Amino acid sequence: MLLLVSACDRQSANNAAFTRVMAESNATAVDDGRIVCAVAGSEALSRSCTLDRIQSAQGLVLTVHNPDGGFHRLLAVKDGRGLVAADGAEAAKVTVVGNGEIEVAIGGDRYRLPATIKGQGKP
Repeated sequence: MLLLVSACDRQSANNAAFTRVMAESNATAVDDGRIVCAVAGSEALSRSCTLDRIQSAQGLVLTVHNPDGGFHRLLAVKDGRGLVAADGAEAAKVTVVGNGEIEVAIGGDRYRLPATIKGQGKP
């Protein structure tokens, strides 16, 4: 009987360790600078794009890099639109997709970004 209790304790500890490692792995994936995107008109979203933030004289500029080397520059604005194309001829379309998350579509690419959305609590 003592062996069974000991085995259950080890399995419980292994499950807890597994859960902790998975949580840490997910946190690392979020913190590694990669964001969810779908490029070149793809419907499939993946965590394969990167994001750089630079404070400029115009305001906060986000540069989103695609895995194929392409990129888009976005400017954060405070007029209710959220983000606009910082340069180029194509307009950025911003859609709220969840609590604390927006999707920016520009030039056949889509990017999921964390955002503070007016009227919603912080995520």
